[in-house]
Amino acid sequence: MPFTRDDIRDSVERAGDEHWKALRDHHEDAYPNPKPTPGDVSKGEAERLNGLGLGDAKDFELLETRVERVGSEVRLTHVFRYKPLNIRLLTEPFQDYG
Repeated sequence: MPFTRDDIRDSVERAGDEHWKALRDHHEDAYPNPKPTPGDVSKGEAERLNGLGLGDAKDFELLETRVERVGSEVRLTHVFRYKPLNIRLLTEPFQDYG
């Protein structure tokens, strides 16, 4: 089943409060020229991961999404569990939400 905005948002929350805060602050600290909202970033990441085929990949489970601020952007790294071997895999960090 393809990822949704809510799946990514939940994944950020599973990573911990500091990751959710980084995503929220990325938007709020830029006032009066706000950056994309946490919902916009989550939706964009869901579409990006689905485009890579990860949303429908039965062997992978999205465990958490780590967020860090990098200058005026945020960098997201997703942690997946590869079910057949029960190992954790990290995606390449992605940032394009400035």
